[in-house]
Amino acid sequence: MKVYLYIKRLFDVIISLLGLIVLSPLFLIVSLLIKLDSKGPVFFEQERLGYNGEVFTMYKFRTMVDGAPNMGSGLFTNEMDPRITKLGRLLRKTSLDELPQLINVLWGDMSLVGPRPPVPCHPYRYEDYSDEQKLRFTVLPGITGYAQVKGRNKIDWDQRIQLDVQYVENQSLLLDLKIIANTVCNVLFKKDDIYSESRKEEG
Repeated sequence: MKVYLYIKRLFDVIISLLGLIVLSPLFLIVSLLIKLDSKGPVFFEQERLGYNGEVFTMYKFRTMVDGAPNMGSGLFTNEMDPRITKLGRLLRKTSLDELPQLINVLWGDMSLVGPRPPVPCHPYRYEDYSDEQKLRFTVLPGITGYAQVKGRNKIDWDQRIQLDVQYVENQSLLLDLKIIANTVCNVLFKKDDIYSESRKEEG
């Protein structure tokens, strides 16, 4: 397991660093388009629960109007949410809004693969997760994960947590590579699970 974790961290650092360098022109273009599309910052910053339940700041490209979490339905959105900007719909559809999390991976707050980090108050506070559910916090959270390739926002949080626990109990380099491959396929060819049937947590 120690060898796996060492290799995984090395892989995270190399891929995130290369990704940030290679994609820097895209970052610049998207940043400029966001500023032209609507008022507000380029990045959406939000506190998330990470390793061992520690809170960290996760970054995404902003896809909603500035201050959206304090408007309307708060942390939740649906496909027709008027708070989502025109560019934001495209960024969400292509998952380009997730790219700034490569910064989190490079810093060590996140990994390329792992359970998606929830906000501190949803679906539960850290202390309210069961001991079994807390297993999802014994690894670094990921940009993508087992639950995302198995259903993303089409499954409820308890199902996602169960899949996250399965990942932790069976994690391996082969499984990580399969998740990354499935994620690429989902981003390129499958768009129908970007939102849940009713609402999706912002970020």
